[in-house]
Amino acid sequence: MEKASKNNNYHYNKKLKEYADANKKTMTKAAACMWKYLLSKQQMKGYQFRRERPILNYIADFVCLELLLVIEVDGITHLNEDVEKRDAEKDKAFEAIGFTVLRFTNWEVLNRIEMVGEVIANWIDEHAIVPPPSPRRRERKSKKESDADSE
Repeated sequence: MEKASKNNNYHYNKKLKEYADANKKTMTKAAACMWKYLLSKQQMKGYQFRRERPILNYIADFVCLELLLVIEVDGITHLNEDVEKRDAEKDKAFEAIGFTVLRFTNWEVLNRIEMVGEVIANWIDEHAIVPPPSPRRRERKSKKESDADSE
C-alpha cells in the first residue's frame, strides 16, 4: 500500500467520520487529559495533533500528520486477548503506510502524565524530520482564530 502523504490525504477515511466525531464527544478521562495537557494547541513541541482521525479502516486516537505519529490511549478493555489482537492489526496497518504508533495505558496517562509527555517529546526529538511550524506562523493562525471567534 502507498505510504501516507499529503497526496493521498494520509489515507483519511471519510466513511468513518461520523464515528470519529462521536468518539470526540465521548472521550475517556485519560484521552481528555492527554488532549488537554499534552497534545492540543500545538503544545507538543509546536506540532499539530488531531483527535479521532479516521485512517484506513481505523480511527487513531491522536495523530500528528507532519510526523506520521499515531498515539493511542488504551483502557482496561485493551487487556482482552481479542482486543490486543485487533490493536496489533491496527498498529501493523498504520506502520505499513509509514506511521509510528505509541501506546499508553489510561493508568499511565492519568498517573504519570509527565512521563508520557517526556516519552512523546523524546520520540519527536529523535525522529522528527519536519520542523514544527514557526512561532510567527502559529501566532498568525492563532490571531485568525481569535478574530473569527470575536465575529
